Amino acid sequence: MSQIKVATINILFEMTDWERRRELLLEGLSIAQPDLIGLQEVKLPENTSTWFADHLQMPYVHLVPYNNPAYPNGPTYGAAILSRHPFTQQATLDLQGQGRMAQYVQIEVEGQPFGFCNGHYYWHPGPCPERMQQIRLLLDWLGKLPPELPLAIVGDFNGTPDTPEITLMRDYFASAYAAFNGHEPDYTCPTPLDKKRHWWRSLQVVLVNLWANRTLKPWHGTLDYIFVSQYLSVQDCQLILTEPAPDNPLLYPSDHFGIAAALEWDGSSY
Repeated sequence: MSQIKVATINILFEMTDWERRRELLLEGLSIAQPDLIGLQEVKLPENTSTWFADHLQMPYVHLVPYNNPAYPNGPTYGAAILSRHPFTQQATLDLQGQGRMAQYVQIEVEGQPFGFCNGHYYWHPGPCPERMQQIRLLLDWLGKLPPELPLAIVGDFNGTPDTPEITLMRDYFASAYAAFNGHEPDYTCPTPLDKKRHWWRSLQVVLVNLWANRTLKPWHGTLDYIFVSQYLSVQDCQLILTEPAPDNPLLYPSDHFGIAAALEWDGSSY
């Protein structure tokens, strides 16, 4: 049997409190000890993924900048995959909306191939045709891989479990968290860090929630997932990066929680 541990976390591109937040992120990731990590919202040109790669001793990094020409003056960021194993394949998919990208790498574990895909998908509350189109592009792209390849697909999908886009993902792959725990997390976003952000960002969140959900009740939802192919057995799957700084109950590693999963497969299936 071959084993691997994977994780995903949207680290938030904003640089406010970054030096303290990155220490909290590092601490949580060090405890989880994943072999592969999918990071979303890596800030550029600072490339906030390299610091984690160095400190986690994960020397193999695949970085993909987002490209959103509709917002040329907006934040510049991207996605990154960190790995303890060298890449045998690398590829990138333009998701054709909001500049978002998906990335794929393949590694070998005990001589067995393993595929890993990281992505950050269209942001819009509730069901979203643009995000559905991205998921269809993703599934078509991954569908070209050998069907027997053990494969994990992670990221910030920006869709809650009840949306058609996530339902479509579950038609092809299992959610590792739900497979191990019997249900999805109560929420993965936002953390209380959101209360520390600029007042206008907080107001924006309130107004979007009022428009989308017709309520002033604070919104929480599950947007982050680890999906796995049929050949992978989920040995463990938990939320990570869920605790604030010891001296500040509002200072969290990010505005998202992360997820880590321990996976196992029979190499004879490939």
